[in-house]
Amino acid sequence: MNVSAPRLIVVTRASPVEALVQRHGTQSQAKFYMAARKQRFDVVAAQDQAIQTGLATVLAAVPPDWRRVRVDRGDLDRFVFRPDDVVLVVGQDGLVANVAKYLDGQLCIGVNPDPQTWDGVLCRHRPEQVPAILRWVERRYPTLGYTIEPRPLVVGEREDGQRLYALNELFIGHRSHQSARYTLQLGDRTERQSSSGIIACTGTGATGWARSINGQRAAPVPLPNPTERAIAFFVREPFPSVATGITLDGGALRNADELRITSEMSEGGALFGDGMEGDAIEFAAGQTVAVRVADRALQLVVCNPR
Repeated sequence: MNVSAPRLIVVTRASPVEALVQRHGTQSQAKFYMAARKQRFDVVAAQDQAIQTGLATVLAAVPPDWRRVRVDRGDLDRFVFRPDDVVLVVGQDGLVANVAKYLDGQLCIGVNPDPQTWDGVLCRHRPEQVPAILRWVERRYPTLGYTIEPRPLVVGEREDGQRLYALNELFIGHRSHQSARYTLQLGDRTERQSSSGIIACTGTGATGWARSINGQRAAPVPLPNPTERAIAFFVREPFPSVATGITLDGGALRNADELRITSEMSEGGALFGDGMEGDAIEFAAGQTVAVRVADRALQLVVCNPR
């Protein structure tokens, strides 16, 4: 074996049929469950077949001297990535966001095995392209037409040094999305608030949850583009009262800008990224989190437009 060959980390998640079987025990029980609710199992099975065929194509393309590890989405928070790993994500775009928070400089390749179902904004490549991409990774031939697109992350750092990264957005608030109480500070502006939580998004996440929130605002916040080192933040449903205000309800962070939030929640306060609550950081009364553009970016492999 060539000891200099990269270690390829193939990241997947349970397919639709696998998820149904995990929930109901057998495929027959899953079919019965769907039929009872007038849902078509054959549609799910067709999507499952596309995913499995694409994954098989990807795995067959891995050079024999490369070390290979397959990791499920549910195990990402326990997996230790090495600095020289190459990460190959097979699935929908959200799976790239799920893995990005655990990476620090490793190349990430997104593969879409079912373009009829998923847009492929981050998972841009078809399974058939993987052999050429892996040759580019190994030798960096510019004529093969691939390049690296850095996608900045957002980070939330607590006063004790704990950090949480996200590719799309961070959520700061109550785990159950009930009222969260805290003090917000941006520059020389400070305000005590009660709200449904705060969203801090990157340019990558600007097309998702943040776009929906921004579209409902009377004064929209300028959203960053996918490669811009900037963050937009939004306070969800701030409540005006004798003790809480609503004037500091959104804005942009660039360069060294920092949004500081001090919790006043006796229980349930949390900070989590990209919808993954499994590795949430506690945010209890008296604890402070500083939100800013991270000092790292996802190294996403994309087709060279030349």
